This record gives sequence, C-alpha cells and structure tokens, in this order.
Amino acid sequence: MIPEMVHIKSWIAIALVVLYFAVVITAVVVVLRENRNPIRALAWVVALLFLPGVGLVFYLFFGRSLKGRHMISRHNKRKLMHDHTPRKIDINTLNLLPEHRSLIKLAHTLCRAPFTINNDVTIFTDGVSKFEALKNDLRNARHSIQLQYYIFLDDKLGKEIAEILEAKAKEGVIVKVLYDHVGSFSADNSFFRKMKEAGVDPHPFFKVTFPQLANRINWRNHRKIVVIDSEIGYIGGMNIADRYIDGLPDGEVWRDTHFRVQGDIVESRVYSFAIDWNFLKKQPELPRFKPAAAERSNNTGIQLVTSGPTESWNNLSMVFLKAISSARKSILIQTPYFLPTDTLLYALQTAALAKIDVRIMMPEKTDSVLLHYASFSYITQCLKSGIKVYLYEPGMLHAKAMIVDDDFVTAGSTNFDFRSFENNFECNLLIYDSAINRQMRDIFFNDLRYCRKITLQQWRKRKLHQRFLESLLRLVSPIL
Repeated sequence: MIPEMVHIKSWIAIALVVLYFAVVITAVVVVLRENRNPIRALAWVVALLFLPGVGLVFYLFFGRSLKGRHMISRHNKRKLMHDHTPRKIDINTLNLLPEHRSLIKLAHTLCRAPFTINNDVTIFTDGVSKFEALKNDLRNARHSIQLQYYIFLDDKLGKEIAEILEAKAKEGVIVKVLYDHVGSFSADNSFFRKMKEAGVDPHPFFKVTFPQLANRINWRNHRKIVVIDSEIGYIGGMNIADRYIDGLPDGEVWRDTHFRVQGDIVESRVYSFAIDWNFLKKQPELPRFKPAAAERSNNTGIQLVTSGPTESWNNLSMVFLKAISSARKSILIQTPYFLPTDTLLYALQTAALAKIDVRIMMPEKTDSVLLHYASFSYITQCLKSGIKVYLYEPGMLHAKAMIVDDDFVTAGSTNFDFRSFENNFECNLLIYDSAINRQMRDIFFNDLRYCRKITLQQWRKRKLHQRFLESLLRLVSPIL
C-alpha cells in the first residue's frame, strides 16, 4: 500500500511540474505574440523562465495587457462624445506654428481631443492655495460636482473636502466621486459610506477584491479631475491628502503643480469623467448642468489628452515624443520619477546633441526606493549626451510638466515613466500659449534655485552599492 501511495504522489508531483511549465510556456507565448516593446517582453520572459513561481505570479498580476479593450460600448462612447464636445474650432483659420498644428492633429487622432481657445488658466504650485480655491469653488457649486482623485484619504484635508461634498449633496447638488481603490486603500470604508449616506455618490475605480485581484491591481486610475457646474475644472498632480498641504513628517516640502481652468476645455473634462463613470456604473449618460457659453478674457489654446491601458496607442507617450521632436530651443521637464522608454530617451538625447537646451528636474529623495534608484540609472546616459540633470533638495518634487520652447506646455497627472505611459489611466493638458509658458518657465527656474546640478564627473564618484542597485533595478525598470 505504501509503495502505491508513493507512486501516486510521484505522478501528482510530475503532473504539477508539467502543468506549471505548461502555464509558464503559455505565458511566454502570449508575451511574444503581443509584440510588445522588446525590452519589456524580454524582461517578462526572463522573469517567467528564471524566477520559478515568483515570475508567474508577477506576470499574472502585472504583466498582462488590456490593449484594445473597450471601457464602454462604442455606442455609449459616441453618445457621450456628442453630448460633451466643446464648440468646434477650425485650426486652419488660426495663426498656429506648423509644429503646433501637427501636434493638435495628433492628439485629435489619438483620442478625439478637441482643440479649444476660449479658456482661462490659473496655476498653483502649493497645496494651500490650490485647496483653498477648490474648497471655495465646491461651496459655491449650484448644480453638479464631479470629483476624481487617485488618492482620497480620510485625514484632516480629506474630511474637510468630504464635509463640503456632503453639505452640497444635502442641498440638492448632484455629487459624483471616483477614487482609485489602491491609491485610497488606507482610507476607512466608513469614510466613503458616510458620504453615501449624505447623498454623495462615491465609487472606487477597479476595486481590488478576490477573485478579480490579478485582473485589476496593475491598472490604476491616476487622474485628478474636478468639474464644478461644468464651468470650472481642476487638473494636475495633487491628490487629496494632508501631505500636499503640510509636507512630509520630517519637515520636508511636497512640491506639486495643479491647474484651475474655465472655458471650453472644461467640456473635455466632463467627457473624461463621464467615460470613467460609465465604465464603472454602466450608465449611458452622466446627468449634468449645461452652462451658457461665456467668452473668456484670455484665448488660451488647450487640449485635454487622456491615456490608458485600454487605448490602442500609448497616447501621452506619443504626444511627448512629438513635442520633444518638435523642439527648437529648449525642453524643461519636471517629474517625480524618470523611467523613460528607449524612444523617449533617444529623443531627449538627440535634442541635446543637436544643442537644444534639455533640462530634467527630479527629486533628490522620493517616496519609492525602487523608483528612486531606477530613475537614477538613466542619469549617466543623459549627462553623456549633454542633458542637464537637477536634483530637487527641499523635499518631494511631485510636479509633472514639460515646457517646450516659448509657447507650449503639457502638464497633468502623467509621470515620465513606463507606468504612466502604459499602465495607468492618465490625463494631461496640452497648452499652446506663450503667457502660460512664461509662467511655467518662471516656476521651473525658481525651483532650480533649490536644486543640485549633477555633473558627469561627480556622478561617476557615487558609491559602488548605489551603482549596483541602479543596475539591478534598471533591468526590471520596464515592468516597475
């Protein structure tokens, strides 16, 4: 009897090993058939073949692709687009630079981003002023509030915002809230339940629960959008958490950038929110107030570009590449994490070698050790090509902006890294305006006063263990 049991167990063990390798080989075939970026594909193949068990688990959670999948039906998308399209502008009648005309057409082709010119823009570089303005606008809402954040915590600031939303809901204002389930995971469920009991309609994006854990955890909604009465919009890098006002516990600052807009571009934000809302709620439309058209004091040209893992193209990566390739004089980048694709890195290097002033600003210390060293692994290549690299010293630089020449800015929720370009749902403003460009350039060079400029000679003297960590994390940076 015992030999028979041993025999059976041996066959079971062999069957499990065969099954495991069949699954691994199937995963490798899927990776290869998707025709991904070769470096990313190679990273996954190596992980699957040489990290038994661990590689497969990581692939199931973080490796699969959603390319080409529809968040909502084409019918509902066309209906939302019809209901939430700003007034049409014929760009052929406008005095635009050829490179801007081409970029506008690209953004429209990628995600039907309408070009708008009837807009006013206010820029915030600190959480105190941004959230004071937001709270004031929320208190004055008359018809509708649509609020979407990657992080919505139940700390002091979060509770203050929630109380305003609850009060407005009791007044009869339609209040819709989207928050990312992973980004807001530390917030207690009772926090959102209290909102719901007050009449607010809150929902987590891609809620991570069993058995959908592996299907959802990798794709996060990183957008930060607020629309009030379809007249006022907010977008940028700031989430709802105390650190955006108070800074970090050790006294270091949290430096970020956010925008308040009024005008035709707000309609594009309504559309973006409506797509995400309909994806979760499966509703054909999002009730809203349609304001009367108003002429603005400034005619700032803006597009809103959205990107995400379900899109056929990497929308924002392509927009960044086009903007970098079109630069004539300067490219200024602020990003908390710098993990560029090979294509974007080569574009920046090509620009620098062509004597365009390319400057990259990132934090000296970040909130992620892995991303910190992975970002640093690209510095040597940047310095060798003439790109100037600056490390922000007062604290966490969380601002996400690229300023090109004298008349273009893109800013929003998108980091200059693989995750933002390929795995996250993101949105950025494309601003074609010399006045906004000057303001953003002034902000960049003011931040430069608090930075340490890296030279190639200095960088080569960094410690051996740091070099090792950089090299190690560089290998897996495409899948971070």
